[in-house]
Amino acid sequence: MTGRYAFEGTEPDIDPAAHVSHGATLVGDVAVGAHASVWPGVVLRGDVAPVRVGEHAHVGDNAVLHASTAGDRVMIGHGAVLNDAVVEDGALVGFNATINSEVTVGATSIVASGTTVPEGYDIPPESFVRGVPATVTPLTETTLDPETIFEAHSSGAYTDLAERHDDLFD
Repeated sequence: MTGRYAFEGTEPDIDPAAHVSHGATLVGDVAVGAHASVWPGVVLRGDVAPVRVGEHAHVGDNAVLHASTAGDRVMIGHGAVLNDAVVEDGALVGFNATINSEVTVGATSIVASGTTVPEGYDIPPESFVRGVPATVTPLTETTLDPETIFEAHSSGAYTDLAERHDDLFD
């Protein structure tokens, strides 16, 4: 059984079609959408504000989301930290990235691994974000092919992988 804990009378709500690892910790006002996956070591803490993980979204091992939202088809990489942040639909947050308070990552944006996004940034849709502190570049001004990147990290592959782990998920 996943580590699910009520906070002030509110318990996590997990869609029956979601895959949540036994090794994840969910606290308070947390909702996980259909076909999403939450991997081992993840902490979703909805105490001071809700945590939302959208449909077909995936939160990689050891990521932490506190008072944050990951929209539909969002990929959150291993070890990423989101605190009071919003990641809009179709965006990708790389391994060990840190998204600080009052940040919005626009739809279909890519946040590179190891990036630190300072408090209060508003990242437009279809941006490439990298560095410490983060710099923002429109994807159209890069050599990145977002279609290839999103296909390589498509949520369908993660859903299939989650379904192959018989004992890892509730």
